[in-house]
Amino acid sequence: MHTVAPVDSPTDNDAPAKTQGLSLNTEKRWLADLVELLSSMRFAISLLTLIAITSVIGTVLKQNEPMPNYVNQFGPFWFEIFHKLSLYSLYSAWWFLLIMAFLVLSTSLCLIRNTPKMLKDMRSWRENVREQSLRNFHHKVIWTSTQQPSDLVRDVTTHISRVGYKFKVIEKERATLITAKQGAANKWGYIFAHSAIVIICVGGLLDSDLSIRFQQWFMGKVPFEGNGIIANIPAQHRLALATPTFRGNAMIPEGASSSTAIISQQTGVLIQDLPFTIKLNKFIIDYYSTGMPKLFASEVSIKDHETGKIFSATIKVNHPLIYKGIALFQSSFEDGGSHLNLLAYPMLGNKKNTFEIKGDVGGNTPLPGDKGSDYSIEWTGFRPFNVENLARNGQDLRAVDTQKSFNEKISADLDKHLGSAAKNANNKDLKNVGPSVQYKLRDKTGQAREFHNYMQPVLVDGAWVFLAGTRENPNEAFRYLRIPADDDDSVKEWMRIRSALADANLRQLAAQSYAKRALPENGKNGEQLQSQLAASAQKGMTIFAGNGAGSAAGYLAISQFLEQIPAAEQGKAADVFMKILNGGMWDLWQLARKQEDLPTLELDEKHARFLQIATSALSDSFFYGAPVYLQLTGFDEVKASVLQVTRSPGQNIVYLGCLFLVIGVFSMFYIRERRLWIWIKEDHLGSHALMALSSQRKTLDFEKEFEQLKSQLLQLNQANRQLES
Repeated sequence: MHTVAPVDSPTDNDAPAKTQGLSLNTEKRWLADLVELLSSMRFAISLLTLIAITSVIGTVLKQNEPMPNYVNQFGPFWFEIFHKLSLYSLYSAWWFLLIMAFLVLSTSLCLIRNTPKMLKDMRSWRENVREQSLRNFHHKVIWTSTQQPSDLVRDVTTHISRVGYKFKVIEKERATLITAKQGAANKWGYIFAHSAIVIICVGGLLDSDLSIRFQQWFMGKVPFEGNGIIANIPAQHRLALATPTFRGNAMIPEGASSSTAIISQQTGVLIQDLPFTIKLNKFIIDYYSTGMPKLFASEVSIKDHETGKIFSATIKVNHPLIYKGIALFQSSFEDGGSHLNLLAYPMLGNKKNTFEIKGDVGGNTPLPGDKGSDYSIEWTGFRPFNVENLARNGQDLRAVDTQKSFNEKISADLDKHLGSAAKNANNKDLKNVGPSVQYKLRDKTGQAREFHNYMQPVLVDGAWVFLAGTRENPNEAFRYLRIPADDDDSVKEWMRIRSALADANLRQLAAQSYAKRALPENGKNGEQLQSQLAASAQKGMTIFAGNGAGSAAGYLAISQFLEQIPAAEQGKAADVFMKILNGGMWDLWQLARKQEDLPTLELDEKHARFLQIATSALSDSFFYGAPVYLQLTGFDEVKASVLQVTRSPGQNIVYLGCLFLVIGVFSMFYIRERRLWIWIKEDHLGSHALMALSSQRKTLDFEKEFEQLKSQLLQLNQANRQLES
């Protein structure tokens, strides 16, 4: 925070800088100690350290998120502690602003204390030196010359002027002193750098939410916590039009208008009215060949409320629109209420009836049906393009590998259960997999589960599957159920198998059909073996389907059943069990098709592969947690632009501070102050000269410069004779 004076300097002005602050002449000791502390270097450095640590915390911890997100992330205990410390809105916390204010005060006092002395020192020639003090310098040289003192003074001043020194000639008693300086602007580095800290902090305070806090403290403004039309929100939730600084967002669908900005708060939002209306005429988005967004821009019309003036503009990323001191930045884009058409497939019981559902993104739709009457659908998102990494990542539940032991297969499948189907840091296979819909299914108790379903089948691990994502917590990643696509690229066959599996009578018929197919009748023993195999197949499918509400189902139920068998026999039993289950599932599928007058399928590799994936998906479906599966069948997209709306009066002040900081840093590091004194007096040979050189920083360049200057001065006159150096 302060410059360091040279060690071998002959004046008090070059004494080492002190770390203590201003000394106030007052009888009040506490006041003098307080002023000394506030203006001291140690106090300013301590504040800078605190701000640096705080900024790290604010960078790691997301700011101004909804409170439930923090509860889910940290738990109730740490949530309360962090909340008391205001870590969720750290940069607007009262203690952070207080640190900033004290830093401004401390740095200002440092400037007040040191700037006058530095300016005085910059103008000073340091002419009150004596010959003896110059002899005490480490960097000095003494020589004699046959020239007269006046001629030597002329030659020396001409040379040092040529190498960049400003000089002043002072006549002393029986001697002449040449005092010179170069790089005195180094002192400006200190002044600019410290001024930059003050200016940046002041600009930051001007751009903070102090004005919003002031309105909350003294004008009764409170965040709005509910839902509703913005125009109908009461005045206590709306900030004054003249609010000097704010930062909010405005989401505007195509063809719609907005004259407000939404400012997020910890417990809700505040509404900031604008002096103009923004109408989004068209939202433009361009994509790369992979489907990633390349460009997005908003074509808007602005209507001034005061003058009625209307003009058009295009807002792009890094190309904001600034009007009446308010900047409109292209922040992102969202869905503006796209109209969705979906087909609902039952996921409970043996029901087969499907029904259509329509909804708008951002709206709610009650879920019809007996089981669905207690549910409502909240449409939270729609994306026409999805660029996903479809490389294998080991997180999804896949078809069972029959070469592994059953326990290994079950363990691996459960570990991979419903993992992400789209992320891998090591092996990337980016593809545009088409549209997707995101929604929440909320029950009558208010509990919600979130879903993310893709419209089109996706090729994953060599098979075309429909990805149906689910999660219980917004902080979790989606886990995906893989529903195999049938010959018609639909989920109908899988849904048909699922419905048949839930039908106990159909399972019994399928078990008998499988037994007859596997063991043709061969006398009395043949009937007995068929009966036993049919019973085993029926029991296996019943275990897989689940024995009742709340009981385990799928591979988990099979694993629990096999644990009752002695460990030495579990491997063999698992292989037999899976063969019987797979055989029974094939006949179950064919019986389900026969009930609907569909032809029997040929048992080939393609259909066997389909059944294998379908069986794994059926096992996963018991964890899906929804009464229906919603498949997107059509949509009418409505785009919306998200604009960041800011009023930042301190922005230019911060830019000025940054400019000062750059100038200051460069001045301190790249401008070296040097002071030169040459004492010349007459002697019996002609002239006697003593030169001394001083600098704040003793570097290799300084040593080189001293040797070069010494050599040049000694060569001014060939008759010079060096006495001492």
